[in-house]
Amino acid sequence: MGAEFDRRSGGQFDRRSGGEGRISQWLRGLRPKGSDGAATAHDSAREDLLIGAAAAGLPLAPAAHPSSYRCSCDRVGCPTPGQHPVSFAWQTQSTTDRAQIERWARHQPQANFITATGMVHDVLDVPVDAGREALERLLASGIDVGPVAESGGDRMLFFTATRGTPDDEDEWWPCELDCHPETMDEHPGLRWHCRGSYVLVPPARLPGDLAVEWVRGTEHPLPDPLNLLEVLTDSCARHAGSDQDHASVAWPLRG
Repeated sequence: MGAEFDRRSGGQFDRRSGGEGRISQWLRGLRPKGSDGAATAHDSAREDLLIGAAAAGLPLAPAAHPSSYRCSCDRVGCPTPGQHPVSFAWQTQSTTDRAQIERWARHQPQANFITATGMVHDVLDVPVDAGREALERLLASGIDVGPVAESGGDRMLFFTATRGTPDDEDEWWPCELDCHPETMDEHPGLRWHCRGSYVLVPPARLPGDLAVEWVRGTEHPLPDPLNLLEVLTDSCARHAGSDQDHASVAWPLRG
């Protein structure tokens, strides 16, 4: 298990990728810098992580960032500081184009980035304790697990292939649970981010010196979400202390 999931690394990529993870370099860059060289290393590590995510097919767009305990946006009392796109056109703005992402990263050095779900990938978003247990079970069972991130110390994000872009556009569904970030607290269990939703992509900063960081990097192929769903829902139910009615959750299941 240590080869796949080493919590002591602070979210570094698994050891099989070799050397120190880029997320560890980026997190070190958040500390006060004593030279321009340190700042350059921080920016480079951040940019490498973003380009790596885009190369894996995750469409990105700029997001707000924390400003003290507030948000960099101009919304008074922003309910999700540092966790939402900058532009209302984030769905059409999202891209995997390397040159565009480099321009954004260099011109907006403080910005977080979101990745739009339901285009290439979905995200299964679970409480962190349930997610850690599920990850151990999935790896022990030999089930392919794709990229996995931890968000703010309380959620774990499992990146999967999308099931939100059917051939018949009349059959597509929006992500009713997650397209409005203000309603997130109403859904403490499993959330399925699909078409119409987004999540922060590592590396991202949250208020209170928290972060979004990779546990498993984007070098891992995106799996079918249904291969993970049973273990994730079972872990969520056990950590909630009661069985959940899986059929009552608005999951985007198709034949």
